[in-house]
Amino acid sequence: MSLIRSKKRVADHGEVFTPSWMVEAMLDLVKGESGRIDSRFLEPACGSGNFLAQILRRKLAAAQEKYGRSAFEQRHYSLLALMCVYGIELLEDNVAECRANLLEIFAGYLNLDEGDALRRAASYVLSRNVVHGDALTMRTYDNRPITFAEWGYLGRGKFQRRDFRLEALAQSSALGAEGSLFAGLGKHEIFAPAESYPPLTVNDLAAAARHGTPGEAA
Repeated sequence: MSLIRSKKRVADHGEVFTPSWMVEAMLDLVKGESGRIDSRFLEPACGSGNFLAQILRRKLAAAQEKYGRSAFEQRHYSLLALMCVYGIELLEDNVAECRANLLEIFAGYLNLDEGDALRRAASYVLSRNVVHGDALTMRTYDNRPITFAEWGYLGRGKFQRRDFRLEALAQSSALGAEGSLFAGLGKHEIFAPAESYPPLTVNDLAAAARHGTPGEAA
């Protein structure tokens, strides 16, 4: 693939795409994490998703290897794998392309058709995990604080969601550093979620793709 779309986009936004061989080489440096289902990755300038796509493929392969004997478990742990991939992108067309690329990989890996609730749930997750915004200002395109969902799998088909503002997450390493004022505190004492939700099923998430989560704009 071409590493640039146009010279103007390079000049205006510094947009250059990382070739696949370099993506693979960089991910191999953290192979233990990039292949772990529940490790979380954030790409702050994700473009069309070159890094996130390869991370997702590794995570889906891990879910298949560990849970492939149970279709129920593989589907749910594969969704957890997707839930642990995050991106921020300044350009709107890249946001749409990144979401579409990741959904295509996810659906293709699990052979999901358009009507499958798991596919719709994945689409909803991507609408929350891949954000149209600016990682430097930590604001969305419409100047709201960037907020990410922290997803967890509770087992038996139930997922947990808690929302955190990116600016709070970015402070965690500094506040927890040795010698800091807050070093003795647990992270739960500093970083309360902006919002918490009751346990959610795949069908709940699929419905949210059309109607939005209760108490949240669609």
